[in-house]
Amino acid sequence: MRRREDATDLGGGEKERDGARFLVTDFEPAYLRLLREGALAARVEAAQRELRHCRACPRDCGVDRTAGELGACRTGRHAGMSSAFPHHGEEKCLRGPRGSGTIFFSGCNLKCVFCQNADISQGRAARACSAGEIAGAMLELQALGCHNVNFVTPEHVVPQTIEAIALAAEGGLRLPIVYNTSAYDALPSLALLDGLIDIYMPDFKFWEAESAARYLKAEDYPERARQALSEMHRQVGPLVLDASGLARRGVLVRHLVMPGGLAEAAAIFRWLAEEISSDSWVNVMGQYQPQHRVGRASPGGRRAYPEIDRRPAREEVAAAYAAARAAGLWRFDE
Repeated sequence: MRRREDATDLGGGEKERDGARFLVTDFEPAYLRLLREGALAARVEAAQRELRHCRACPRDCGVDRTAGELGACRTGRHAGMSSAFPHHGEEKCLRGPRGSGTIFFSGCNLKCVFCQNADISQGRAARACSAGEIAGAMLELQALGCHNVNFVTPEHVVPQTIEAIALAAEGGLRLPIVYNTSAYDALPSLALLDGLIDIYMPDFKFWEAESAARYLKAEDYPERARQALSEMHRQVGPLVLDASGLARRGVLVRHLVMPGGLAEAAAIFRWLAEEISSDSWVNVMGQYQPQHRVGRASPGGRRAYPEIDRRPAREEVAAAYAAARAAGLWRFDE
């Protein structure tokens, strides 16, 4: 089904691009409404039930994480919190002058061969932290002046993040929550997050199932990502900012430009513009570099993944931007 056109159609086919439509002056984090209504406890209970036969992500492992059983993410009852700090390298609308309050979780439900954080996602798990410890980190980031709390790689620990949000809200948290994800998310988990997350920041990596199978070890990734982005947009809509240019609510999509990946990038941008919204905020990222398993010698002595064993050329990044604009997208991260 084709999505509703969000921008106003003017004479000559031009779309109204009035920035005022994406400004918010009276913002309150979404989870505060659930707190006032006394609905957070029920959401936490539902999240905890998910851990007993885990379907938190599309891997559908079915393990009992409350009993210490481990699935694809290698994470048990408690989330591994690798670090928590004000991040000044995120998108401008997130970092502002005082940084985005990032909380990096260890483990991952993807196996990206080019992962730049493989020591966190694929390596030894960080120390398991209780919901109270994660909530304490959230409140500390708020005290440091961060503009938001930014959960990085939370797909496999959605129940644990819900527990932490509830405790932090009760403890005085008043910052927007950013869900910073690969987009390999399960729809039931996103349903549990409805009304808790203010900003979804998915990374739509690959359009073709063959590419996803080769580079992410998840053939169903493109389909799952499309489903996830559609649900995220249904919940929070296009990105809106406050008067200072800080993101407050909505979806921000990242796409990492891959060597030789223009056709897939163009397909992703067309889908975003036609099926989600031409007002989607997009970060076209040109910082890919061969890491992790890319460039290593295979058992036969050949380089692994030679087709992506280079940085994208400047012309490839420019072509990706051009493809996004040709698709009708116009809101880009600086």
